[in-house]
Amino acid sequence: MAGFYTSVTPTVDVVGEKLDLLSILADQRALLALTARGLTDEQARRRTTVSEFTLGSLIKHVAVVLEDNVRLLRERDETATVDLAGVGEGLTFGPDESLDQWLEALTTAGVELERYVADLDGLDGPIPQPTAPWAPERVVWSARRVLLHVLREVAHHCGHADMVREALDGQTTMGALTEGMDIDWDPSPGGS
Repeated sequence: MAGFYTSVTPTVDVVGEKLDLLSILADQRALLALTARGLTDEQARRRTTVSEFTLGSLIKHVAVVLEDNVRLLRERDETATVDLAGVGEGLTFGPDESLDQWLEALTTAGVELERYVADLDGLDGPIPQPTAPWAPERVVWSARRVLLHVLREVAHHCGHADMVREALDGQTTMGALTEGMDIDWDPSPGGS
């Protein structure tokens, strides 16, 4: 599907709105994975900004968010609450964890999300959202809104990961995407 940064496409056969949403999500996941290209686990643990996030913790966080949202969509639990301990654990990249492990989890969770969405009759079905200290009242979203929320979350952290990677060694996602192309970037004000 033209119009995306990567050539990644959904792993399921869908059309229309599902194809649009899953294509953008697949593209964003691929961009996030690209930020880690060529890195060691030690580099993925390195803090490069004032944020506590590292590339490893960002990729792990997004994989966990995808896993959590697949569960949310499947279970439709009207009593669910956010597991704050799990959220904290999902924001760390421990010494026994590997970049490959979390890149694989990112892919697996993305494919599971695609499979679930492909099997939905439509995107309007009600999905109860877990309560949390920042959202104490139970709300119900459509599956569409859940997917849009997931897309926002993944895109947000793609940008974050790009900045963390650039601070690590100067590599940018657009630089990695256009590597080997004859493009003359002029980053100066008023440049092309």
